[in-house]
Order: sequence, then structure tokens, then C-alpha cells
Amino acid sequence: MTELLGTNRTDDGCSGSDELNAPRAQHRVKVASRSCRLGQLASIAPDRTVTRYSSGFHGRFVESIFLPAGARITVSFAGSVHLLILYQEGSRREGQATISGLSPSTMRSVAGRLTFVPAGHPFSEVCEANSRTRMTFLYLPKEQFAEGANELIAKLHFEDMQAWETASKLYRALESGQQKPLHYLDALSNVLAHELTRADSENSRVAIVCRGGLASWQRRVVSSYIEDHLADHFCLATLARLVRLSPHHFCRAFKRSFGVPPHQYQVMRRVEQAKLLLADRDASVTDVGLALGYSQTSSFSLTFRRITGWSPSEYRREIQQ
Repeated sequence: MTELLGTNRTDDGCSGSDELNAPRAQHRVKVASRSCRLGQLASIAPDRTVTRYSSGFHGRFVESIFLPAGARITVSFAGSVHLLILYQEGSRREGQATISGLSPSTMRSVAGRLTFVPAGHPFSEVCEANSRTRMTFLYLPKEQFAEGANELIAKLHFEDMQAWETASKLYRALESGQQKPLHYLDALSNVLAHELTRADSENSRVAIVCRGGLASWQRRVVSSYIEDHLADHFCLATLARLVRLSPHHFCRAFKRSFGVPPHQYQVMRRVEQAKLLLADRDASVTDVGLALGYSQTSSFSLTFRRITGWSPSEYRREIQQ
């Protein structure tokens, strides 16, 4: 059974819920077992400006954080688990992120970047959203990183395509509402641990390119084009021309860099954008589907359910409770 966390839920008495609710009194936890122990979640103030939806099992949790344009929040965390933040959508007018021992980051264009906060490291981030923003918080138990614990270092607003793809697989497994086998989650967590402890050097990026992936400028160009044309239909040759490759070479290099073929990547990005749009109560499910290029609500709903495990309406109800 999936453990769900949402605003104004009733508490089923999970052991450790007092510790969880201390910094975030409006959160209540619905869980499968009284024996589960949850690490402290990030504190967001003012909490009324955001929508938070969380789910998880086997000691791992994922939160989707929705922030409307113009809102200003402060995120704080110093928990007993590791925190990995994926900045999914949006931009900011201003902001600053700090982790104890690191120089602050004032980067504004953080979409597609990551922040890693090892357990026990104080973290704070101030964000004033320039547009509707979505972030994903992955809370991971320390025992999953035991092998490389001494190599773990905090990182602010960094790029790592391999870590991003592995983290995306993990959070999609956790938020689907369908409990996955423990060995599958363990495998993803262990791979993610190794990727986060890997030296983030130029040599490692060059090695990735040499193994057949796209260069960093090519990844930026093609991902930006797809983001700007989520609702459009475009052919493989169009993307290949943007990065000066043949369609055959481009398709292989794209999959090596992003983990999926171009069309599947576009569909996944459509669903991620749909999650952001569904947080807006004024937009109907039909409107969201049309905005993302689906002429029929049924085809949009089927795609959304296939990737997330929820129908658009079910997902909206969960995040708005």
C-alpha cells in the first residue's frame, strides 16, 4: 500500500508522525503500517502559497511542490535523510540557495538542475517565482548510500543528466500510486548514490559524449526546442538538423543522453507540464489536454495514466486536498 502525504489529511497514527508534523502542522500522514519511520520533511514558508503532494513506500518519499507565479517562499531542511531536489519547471525573479560549507547560489534559471543535500546538512533556499514553478523533492534513507557515505558532498544547482534520469525513474515509481518491488527501488537508489558520488568533472562529461551521447550544447538545444514545442508534432529530421546530425545518429545519441527516444521524451515532458497545469483549479482537464496538443481528452487521460498511474482527475484531487 502506498503511503500518501497531503494537506489536511487525517493521521492514521504512524510511529514517528509527531516528528514529521512538528515543522509542518498542516500535513497529516496516511500510511500502510504503524512501524514506518519518516524523516523530517522540508519546511516551506509561507506554506499557504504552495501545493504539496507526496507519496512513497519502503522508506522513500517524493514530494511535488507547486508554486504560482509571483509567490515568494523560503525552503529549509536539515533532516535525518538525504534530500535531492529536481527543479522541473519555471524560472525565478530572484533567489538564493545555501548549504552549510558551500558558497551561496543566486542562479535564476535552475530548470533542469539538481541540488543534493546530505543528511544533517542545513539547507535554505529563497525563491521568488517568475512563472509557475514545480520542484520535486526526493527523500532518501541514509542506508541506501552506505557504501559511498564518506564521498557524499553537498551540491547546489548542478547539472548531471545521468543522475537526473535515474532520479526521475525513482520519483515516477514512488508517485505512481502503485507499490513497486523493493529490489527495483534498491537498484535505482544504489545507482543514484553512485552517480551523486561520481566526480562532476569535465572529463566525466567528455567520456559520456565519447560513448555516443549528445554534447552538452546539443542537449541544451534539443531539450529547449522540445520544451517550446510540447504541443506540436515535429519529425525526427527537424531535431537532427538543430544539432547537425543525421536522423539515425541523432536518434541513437539522444537515447544515450536522455535514456528514452525523442518521441517518448516529448510525451514525458508533456505529462510533467500537465502536472503543473493541473494544479490550477481554473483549467479543466480538457483544457490541459488541448494546451499540450491532445485533440481528445480520452487520449490525454490514457497517456497521463500510463505514465503516472493516475488519471488527470485523480491526480488533481490528490494535489488539491
